[in-house]
Amino acid sequence: MAMEPFTLNVPESVLQDLKERLARTRFPNELNDADWSYGTDLGYLKEIVDYWRTKYDWRAAEARLNAFHHLRTDVDGLKLHFIHERGKGPKPLPLLISHGWPGSVVEFLKVIGPLTDPAAHGGDPADAFDVVAPSLPGYGFSAHAQTPGMHPGKIADVFAALMQQVGYRRFGAQGGDWGAIITTCLGNQHPSQLVGIHLNMVVAFPPDESNPAAGLSEAEMVSLMEMQRFLNEETGYQRIQGTKPQTLGYALNDSPAGLAAWIIEKFRTWSDCGGQIERRFTKDELLTNIMVYWVTESITSSVRLYCEAQRSGMFPPRGLRVDVPTGCAIFPREMFRPPRAWAEKVYNVQRWTELPAGGHFAAMEEPQRFVDDVRAFFRPLRE
Repeated sequence: MAMEPFTLNVPESVLQDLKERLARTRFPNELNDADWSYGTDLGYLKEIVDYWRTKYDWRAAEARLNAFHHLRTDVDGLKLHFIHERGKGPKPLPLLISHGWPGSVVEFLKVIGPLTDPAAHGGDPADAFDVVAPSLPGYGFSAHAQTPGMHPGKIADVFAALMQQVGYRRFGAQGGDWGAIITTCLGNQHPSQLVGIHLNMVVAFPPDESNPAAGLSEAEMVSLMEMQRFLNEETGYQRIQGTKPQTLGYALNDSPAGLAAWIIEKFRTWSDCGGQIERRFTKDELLTNIMVYWVTESITSSVRLYCEAQRSGMFPPRGLRVDVPTGCAIFPREMFRPPRAWAEKVYNVQRWTELPAGGHFAAMEEPQRFVDDVRAFFRPLRE
């Protein structure tokens, strides 16, 4: 299929409309001393809305994004957007990297350069990758499915076909969040195309669910207790997005402040920021990711993935086996950190790295550690 060059060029009318909406924001009230315990802090949201309206420069962000090679192509009737950057080295390995929610290809801006051109970033040219970074169907500049059924397994089929169309018979795959689940499905459904998969979020369950603590260390038990706390206190968004995404979409697609509040809270809670979100992300980084949803009006179709996954029985996926070599990068503030023994029941784990810092948005938070682990995992698989 034809590969069409694509340039981000948001109409000025969209940016002007955004400023007008931000200026008219009707903020809700807040309990005294509530801070972030009831959701996004009112004071911080007012601060970022003001910055967005008066200081944020989308055109500068747009230029930075356009520095990469963007394409769109039709895959099974679906128009997909992706970044395609060729590696600079003796034999670059094709690498598909997949984002999740509430992220976008913006998550990868710090790692595409080091992955494709290691020598320019202090690395070995032999570690070069050809990077393909698609926007998930229904996210950003990719079209959304017109009929139900675009669940993670289907997206894996779409991405396998995309890699074939780009010209890669075999490739590596990397992912976090939905990207991790899609990458898992790739390894399960298309093993002959994969040289290996690398995950920075691992979803796995106890081999014996009647005795989940069997054989676990004290440190693993502590990690599981933290994961259980997250499931108890932080997954309300999953229930909403997994059951009534359309209802939520009316609000988030209409209010930029509401969209920012919904997404920023996740970046704060899921990252290794110690409660100080700008320890990990600048306002510009946060807003550029949010802008990808706003200017494309893709928030509704993006959250619909939760509903499609739940209705297909793939949220979370169970009963899969991935025999292709698998690397697992375990960042300490990731929401899911299962014991290695659990992961080995699902994956052919060849590398298990417990990192000292970082959270759910690993490529943004700890780009060097992320890149180092991806390089190290794929190094023995290149031949």
